Amino acid sequence: MEQNGEGYLKEPLLPGTSGASPAGASPRKERKTRKVMFTVRGISCASCAVSIETVVASLKGVESIQVSPLQGQAVVQYRPEETDARTIKIAIEDLNFEVDELQEQEIAVCRLRIKGMACTSCSESVERALQMVPGVKKAAVGLALEEAKVHYDPNVTSRDLIVEAVEDAGFGADLISSGDDVNKVHLKLEGVNSPEDDKLIQSVLEAAAGVNNVEWDTVEQTIKVAYDPDITGPRLLIQCIQNAAQPPKCFNATLHSPPKQREAERNHEIRNYRNQFLWSCLFSVPVFLFSMVLPMLSPFGDWLFYRICNNLTIGMLLRWLLCSPVQFIVGWRFYVGAYHALKRGYSNMDVLVALGTNAAYFYSVYIVLKALTSTSFEGQDFFETSAMLISFILLGKYLEVVAKGKTSDALSKLTELAPETACLLTLDKDGNSISETEISTQLLQRNDVIKIVPGTKVPVDGVVIKGQSHVNESMITGEARPISKKPGDRVIGGTVNDNGCIIVKATHVGSETALSQIVQLVEAAQLARAPVQKLADKISRFFVPTVVVAAFLTWLGWFISGQLHLYPQQWIPEAMDSFELALQFGISVLVVACPCALGLATPTAVMVATGKGASQGVLIKGGNALEKAHKIKAIIFDKTGTLTVGKPSVVQTKIFSKIPLLELCDLAAGAEANSEHPLSKAIVEHTKKLREQYGSHSDHMMESRDFEVHPGAGVSANVEGKLVLVGNKRLMQEFEVPLIPEVEAYMSETEELARTCVLVAIDKVICGALAVSDPLKPEAGRVISYLKSMGISSIMVTGDNWATAKSIAKDVGISQVFAEIDPVGKAEKIKDLQMQGLTVAMVGDGINDSPALAAADVGMAIGAGTDVAIEAADIVLMKSSLEDVITAIDLSRKTLSRIRLNYVWALGYNVLGMPIAAGILFPFMGIRLPPWLAGACMAASSVSVVCSSLLLQLYKKPLHVEDAPRPMDGSDLV
Repeated sequence: MEQNGEGYLKEPLLPGTSGASPAGASPRKERKTRKVMFTVRGISCASCAVSIETVVASLKGVESIQVSPLQGQAVVQYRPEETDARTIKIAIEDLNFEVDELQEQEIAVCRLRIKGMACTSCSESVERALQMVPGVKKAAVGLALEEAKVHYDPNVTSRDLIVEAVEDAGFGADLISSGDDVNKVHLKLEGVNSPEDDKLIQSVLEAAAGVNNVEWDTVEQTIKVAYDPDITGPRLLIQCIQNAAQPPKCFNATLHSPPKQREAERNHEIRNYRNQFLWSCLFSVPVFLFSMVLPMLSPFGDWLFYRICNNLTIGMLLRWLLCSPVQFIVGWRFYVGAYHALKRGYSNMDVLVALGTNAAYFYSVYIVLKALTSTSFEGQDFFETSAMLISFILLGKYLEVVAKGKTSDALSKLTELAPETACLLTLDKDGNSISETEISTQLLQRNDVIKIVPGTKVPVDGVVIKGQSHVNESMITGEARPISKKPGDRVIGGTVNDNGCIIVKATHVGSETALSQIVQLVEAAQLARAPVQKLADKISRFFVPTVVVAAFLTWLGWFISGQLHLYPQQWIPEAMDSFELALQFGISVLVVACPCALGLATPTAVMVATGKGASQGVLIKGGNALEKAHKIKAIIFDKTGTLTVGKPSVVQTKIFSKIPLLELCDLAAGAEANSEHPLSKAIVEHTKKLREQYGSHSDHMMESRDFEVHPGAGVSANVEGKLVLVGNKRLMQEFEVPLIPEVEAYMSETEELARTCVLVAIDKVICGALAVSDPLKPEAGRVISYLKSMGISSIMVTGDNWATAKSIAKDVGISQVFAEIDPVGKAEKIKDLQMQGLTVAMVGDGINDSPALAAADVGMAIGAGTDVAIEAADIVLMKSSLEDVITAIDLSRKTLSRIRLNYVWALGYNVLGMPIAAGILFPFMGIRLPPWLAGACMAASSVSVVCSSLLLQLYKKPLHVEDAPRPMDGSDLV
């Protein structure tokens, strides 16, 4: 990764993606009350305001109210545990005032683990239930991820009500996280023996600076503390607990790692399905043997035909007794699922299974009772159909959850990269190490100094303050070569230190590390629903009712045909009649149809693809970006930092007046010191080196005032009482600075060499120029060529001059160039291309690229770029390598192809399976699909779709630029 210096000490490596509260959120004491603002119409005088204030202030829980008659607004401070915004609004409306919707609503976010979802209908039902909760603004439910992300107004609803809504819909729900627990620590307490001790520790922690929230678990004797990492940390919290004890009592707290909920629940689900399947087999296999095998093995099966009473045989009774536990105990889950589905007005797989098995079971019970009471009645029971059907479906669900667990393997590997321990250094006032302590990585705090020896992992994000080494970042960025690290360079948690000992100052810990944010980003992407999923959503709404109708019509058609003797009697199998044959066809249609395969086709592929992309250094922010990327027909590249290395350096200077070179550079650097543009940094760095050549070692820049950035042109500032302009020809024209022929000749000469000419004007007179060169990335040419072979046109849009832009474009093979374009102009160029019907991608790295990244159909941000660019992008290239542009597009195309294949498989299966189950081949070929075999086919279809998605784990990058020479450092060019 690129050097970042001290300016990045407080900035996250990636922007937050989980909807968590921003840094600087209100601390715990301020969260005891909430503020809400209303727009109130009808306030005509001060007495109206007084009457509103009097009534609202008398409400329980209201702390203060201010009403502005002029603005027609009311601001209320209240305690959420005693009242809510809705109650306050109703109280004002009761005074005959009109109250508009709440303004400036506080939006909170929580993530829930959803249990019991089987198909798309289930996830849609949960989503509808969540969206019906008052105060919920947005809800997204991921079927494959088995999670829901809910945006809600805490003034109106709460997390408990949201969980309750999911449970009312017939599904289980557990809170995974909420917006206020981004930085939290779990502590196990020792020495706490009474309720008084509990209260003492809680009060001490709540009074501690930086503590936002304290949650106590008296059963487990653990405590969860949410805190502000800028103020406090885990070690200080443990110290607070220890200091709270009064002799002879002694409190102690140790780090507590709660079990990984997702992994534990997945293992529990796998064990549950496995055990249910084994219990089902325990009864189903004998039923199958007694009905399908032994009767054909005379004399071994003759005893099954011994009559107990009238025509009731031993075989019938045994099959009934063995099938009943499978139907009502093992298969109870299908009854529960069907009940909750029908209660909410929708249908799912459970409805189909319950209908099919009940039809077979209760018809068989009718046969048994009829045989028990009649001496002449003969009929065939279908107990094996019910039992075997449930067994095969449970086997399919077991294989499905095992396979689904593997779709998030790549993400699991990422979470395991961080080491468990770190070597913490204690420094004296001179910065010398006086002690080393091995502590848990989770106990590290911001600004801690840690020692990383060769061969060990970097525990958290930080900046190197001492030592040099090479760090292998392949597990995070995909960069194969170890990256050189020296003082001032940043390191990423989870990467491996190769060959040198380095001392690192921690800048981002816990959930703020790049590794944690990558995981959060990928999880959010896996939860986002791809547009192609809409096909499955539409089908799922009418799929199950259509199947039920088709099954009934199948039964009716075969039954009527049999009663009217429309087909030969020899078609009816031995020991069956026309009703039983028709019933078997109907049940087969019910159970062969599989809505689950349709629901899993998209989310499982998206899960595997986003996880695989993250392991390759390509972060894709959801199914929408993944789907759009495969349609890209044109890519717009920024120049600086995208096609070029992004480390420009001054390679030549030119003086056009009598001003000394050092003074010229000092004034230019003074104006540029407040800019983050790569060219500005190059000028400042050149000035520092020039000072060293002149014997001055001061890094202090001249003070500037009235600093202003002119997008796409340069900067202006007042330095030492002089108006200093540093920029291109357009900036000079804006300030009406005359361009003498000597200046224009030097500009042409510089630009022909693919260098950027930066003019420096003092008091509206051009006094000098700086030629800045930024070498091309070694892979740029091959990437542009490969994109052309993929049918994608490449365009360069830059704020640089035309001559430099054309020279760079010629070197890399880009034919279409737009130069001297400001940030807004870049976005307009994208819109022009979109008007031509093209799907346009934008690849950029700087703040000035963010409007274009947002305007493009797919925005790709270079990972080493700015946070603003990364936030605006749809895809983040962690390695800052252009070859990952191809990786992102190719992975998108492979994923969409896999999704289409999944749909072909799932739809094709249902389209072919249902007619066969309905008996379309029976009159011609004698092929009939028994219900238990239809159930096995249904189970196999879901497993096959998940396994198809898992094949994306084998994805390989299409382009590798391994042997290209490494770009020279800026210092090599000066």
